Amino acid sequence: MPSFAGATEWLNSKPLGPAEVRGDVVLVNFWTWTCINWLRQEPYVRAWSQAYRDDGLVVIGVHTPEFSFEHEVEGVRRAIVERSIDYAVALDNDYAIWKAFDNHYWPALYFIDPNGIIRDDHFGEGRYEQSERVIQKLLGIEREILPVNGTGVEAAADWDSLVTPETYVGYARGAQFASPGGATRNERHRYQLPDYFRLGQWALDGEWTIGAERVMLEQAGGSIALRFQARDAHIVLSSAAPDPIPFRLRLDGEAPGLSHGIDVDEAGNGLLREGRLYQLVRAKDEARERTLEITFGEPGAEAYSFTFG
Repeated sequence: MPSFAGATEWLNSKPLGPAEVRGDVVLVNFWTWTCINWLRQEPYVRAWSQAYRDDGLVVIGVHTPEFSFEHEVEGVRRAIVERSIDYAVALDNDYAIWKAFDNHYWPALYFIDPNGIIRDDHFGEGRYEQSERVIQKLLGIEREILPVNGTGVEAAADWDSLVTPETYVGYARGAQFASPGGATRNERHRYQLPDYFRLGQWALDGEWTIGAERVMLEQAGGSIALRFQARDAHIVLSSAAPDPIPFRLRLDGEAPGLSHGIDVDEAGNGLLREGRLYQLVRAKDEARERTLEITFGEPGAEAYSFTFG
């Protein structure tokens, strides 16, 4: 197991390293608080930590930020409270631990035996029963698999109906931009929505600046829209404004009604308070192609990516 010496700060624990956890079974979980894949995995990691702690399992969460605003320690603290995380969390703002493990993914799990040897790993969601069996084997115990059911944004995706992939909107990784005339990089520009969206396309309306990792609204009343097919639709948002920014969601031009996500009401009203993932849609009927449009009441809204479930 590599050293955790590159951690910029520790939460829920004193600094840990190979010497401090020698003799324990260790589960290392790389995460970042806006990652939908981690959010859906987290109920399992949390359950394992609580169920096997007295048997000698130590869980270490390594928070390695994907987006710039995720470097803020208060955001990590807020996520820890919201997700009821009671195990050790190392802040890896400089990617030192990420590089030491030669990691490339969020989320990632590394299973380490009492001698400090990495015995297994897993990247992404899924494989939960097998992962729990690995933990049990390393601990030398055998039990029934824990019943885990995520709720809200932690609920498992509806993989059978999920068609649209994660979609970044900054120009560094963005694609499928559909506003007429294309994107203008790093400059304030007025955009319009197209007359027609193909599945997976997104567009802007109003005055925005398109940066490498995000788009930022320059004038109140601007919108971002996307054509998708999935049960759930989320957006990663942050804000450059001093006060919360109200926004309104429309699905195919109408209020979402019973298909609203946890961060909007039936009328489509939401409030951008802090940088995180916002759940916009949880379809109550069969998932089908739909166009979502979010209109912001004040400038300063920053959008980073859409994810689906």
